[in-house]
Amino acid sequence: PLAIAHRGYCAVAPENSLLAFRKAVEVGAHAIETDLHLSKDGVVVLTHDASLKRTFGLDSNVADHDWSVLSTLRSIKEPHEPMIRLVDLLEYLTTPGLEHIWIMLDIKRDDDAEDLMRRTAAAIASVPSKHGWSDRILLCCWTAVYIRLSRKYLPAFPLANVTWSPFYAGAVAEAVPDAALSVHRLALYSPFGQLLMRRVRRSGNHPLYSWTINEESWMEWAIRRRLDGIITDDPKLYLEVCKRYRRESGLQRARRRWSLHNTRQALHAWFEVLYFIWAFFVGGLVAFKKAFNPRLVSGELGGDS
Repeated sequence: PLAIAHRGYCAVAPENSLLAFRKAVEVGAHAIETDLHLSKDGVVVLTHDASLKRTFGLDSNVADHDWSVLSTLRSIKEPHEPMIRLVDLLEYLTTPGLEHIWIMLDIKRDDDAEDLMRRTAAAIASVPSKHGWSDRILLCCWTAVYIRLSRKYLPAFPLANVTWSPFYAGAVAEAVPDAALSVHRLALYSPFGQLLMRRVRRSGNHPLYSWTINEESWMEWAIRRRLDGIITDDPKLYLEVCKRYRRESGLQRARRRWSLHNTRQALHAWFEVLYFIWAFFVGGLVAFKKAFNPRLVSGELGGDS
């Protein structure tokens, strides 16, 4: 599987910073994953959270500030890097010798969907690329709304559904014949995820990625499952695991796979999966019931119905 640097090489540098992206390229990552939000004045910026608190220490949201303010912020994590724009990353990737690096754009759902997609398309168009961007950018959409808008504003660009749900991924695969799928590792590890993997492999039309994979045992699992790429905070470690895996014999791999340490990790993973299934289905059912509670809808309990 390809090494996709999650928010850049964020194991060693502030996430979504230009430094993190450069370091990811330096260690051999094949692709960069990053997140899109809009500033108050409509600039497409690269940051994961809608809030600035966790990464920049400011108790407000990205959408509360113009780019002129956001550009002055520095990350809490050393070496205190600035926030950057989508155009800054694209300009960096026009550097000669980096033509092979591609990008996964995780399109967050905190902004107005139409505005975000329109401005993303404009940002991409504003940075000339020798061979064009449609072969180097994968638009990662959480919901059908963003898939539709991606087709509207960037029709030549490939799409991926990023999701916690193997069921939603399966529905997207049916509706969008060439869509890639980016599924959380616990969802993919679950029995439902195993079914999705078999179905995707039979079709041969849907590249399959998983996130966020940082432990060596999970990395080896992804290799055995022949995923198309893994999204990791530590692309250097993952590429080292790939090299070791290629060198080893089947017996050596089996011994390590069934070592006491890895057996414990596998059991822990299954506990995580069981909790994930419970939380997803039970939590989802509770949320569904709340959403359609007549008293809530009618506003009898107060607040915004």
